[in-house]
Parts: sequence; structure tokens; C-alpha cells
Amino acid sequence: MRWRTAFTAIALSALSALAACTPPAQEAQPALWQVSDGQGHQGWLFGTIHTAKTRLVWNTPPVRKALHRTGIIMVEVSNLADEKAVAATFADLARSSGQPPLSQRVAPDKRAALAKLLERGGYNDGDFAGLDTWAVALTLARIGGDEDDARNGVDRAVIADAGTRPVVELEGAKAQLALFDSLPEREQRDLLGAVVAEADQPDKDLTTSWRRGDMTAIEKETRTGLLADPELRAVLFTGRNTAWSQRIADALRADKRPFVAVGAAHMAGPDGIPAMLARQGFTVTRLE
Repeated sequence: MRWRTAFTAIALSALSALAACTPPAQEAQPALWQVSDGQGHQGWLFGTIHTAKTRLVWNTPPVRKALHRTGIIMVEVSNLADEKAVAATFADLARSSGQPPLSQRVAPDKRAALAKLLERGGYNDGDFAGLDTWAVALTLARIGGDEDDARNGVDRAVIADAGTRPVVELEGAKAQLALFDSLPEREQRDLLGAVVAEADQPDKDLTTSWRRGDMTAIEKETRTGLLADPELRAVLFTGRNTAWSQRIADALRADKRPFVAVGAAHMAGPDGIPAMLARQGFTVTRLE
């Protein structure tokens, strides 16, 4: 899975300030679900996309109707537009000392690819002695990426459109990055290895699947790349969905009418949020 484009919002904002970008918008019919508990309490689940080459028209009639009825908006991270604050959080958690050269942090069969990736980014093997391995992985994953893509992310657009409605974080920048920081070194190196292995592969654009609401295609991507690693999947995908689902369930039962806008990958398959809420006894209905 090219997690740079589909997996996590915060990694896209943690590394640099972004330039303004106003390309033509593209129409979309993204996936949207309604959730109810049989007691008259309702909420909505909206799968977003964190990056896009152009602005996307995400606010379709069903989405607008849901937003009109919602009481709170729940997102992964609420301060995505505050790039300086997010970058500072990244720097605080990423700081380390005495780390070995990167070539010693990947398997021997990946060292040639690593060297090529470092050269593309203008780095040397010993440049990251002051960074944890997970932080190096996020940094290298940005090589060759278009940083304006994150500014077109639908997460930001939903937050900007919140108006007077409260925006509630399901995770927040510090907690999200702390998940990477808490990984054992072995898993951090698996993460780095996945980034290196994917560096020469075409960057699969999931925008088309997202625009079509094609959750089958999106779910397929959640079982490739780094999320095919059982330990990484448990921490960075299934575990997060489990925690978020509980918070969403609590908000539903409290009649807060939540509109949940998180990466569409988190809505996909049996480990996705809709399936998890259904297993808790909620009625989950696909609207779009």
C-alpha cells in the first residue's frame, strides 16, 4: 500500500509547510454511511482522502445533508493546517541520538535501493543519526512527492467547512505520531524497509477509487505494503480503528450526532470502522 497517499494524515503535514494550490476541482461520489442505534441516535461515517493532485468536490448532496444534521465533526487530527505546530510535534518525538547509519537499519537486500533513494533526496547514509528510524521512514517517504497534494486533502476541507460545529479529534497529532514512536525498533525498521521497497514503484493514485466510492479497491490496498506486516497492521490500522470505533460509539449513544471524517482506508473491510460498529450492534447503512 502506498501509505503516503492513503494511510495517515499527519505524516503528510509533519515535515514541511505547504505552498498554496488552487487547481481545478474534480467531482466525486465518495463513500458515506449512516449509523443508528435503534434509540433515535444517528451519526455518519465519511471516508476521506488525505492527498490529491487537484481539489476535489467532496461536498455532495448526501454529504451536505449529513453535515446539516450533525452535531460534532470527528477527525483524526484537527490542526492539519497548522503545519508549524505539527512539525514541532514531529521534531520533538523524532529526536534521537547515536543511531547507526541507515544502511545498517535495513536488510542487506534493500541497501542498494536505499542508497538510490538517499541519492534522489540529496541525503547521505549517515545523515539521520539524530532521528528515530520511524521518523526517517516518514521523511524518506516524502521524496519525490508533491507537497501541494496534501493541501488538497479532503480532511482539511471538512475541517475548514465546520463553521460553528465543534471539531473533535479522534487521535491528534501527538498521539498519532506517538504510535510510530512506540513501535519496537524491529517494527520501525520494517516500516523503513517498506518505504524503501516501494520507492521505485509507481505511486498508485487512489483518487479514482475514492471518487467512485470503490471500497473494494481501497480495502485491497489496505492489505499490501506495510499493512501486510501483521505487527504494523495491528498497531497502525486495526488498533486505531478499534479505539476510534469506541469513541464514535460513545458519541452516538450520547446523541452527539457525529459526522466522522477519516481516511477511507479506515472504513474498508472487516477491520474497518463500519464493520466494527455493526459488530457492536449499530445499524450501518451505505448512503453513497
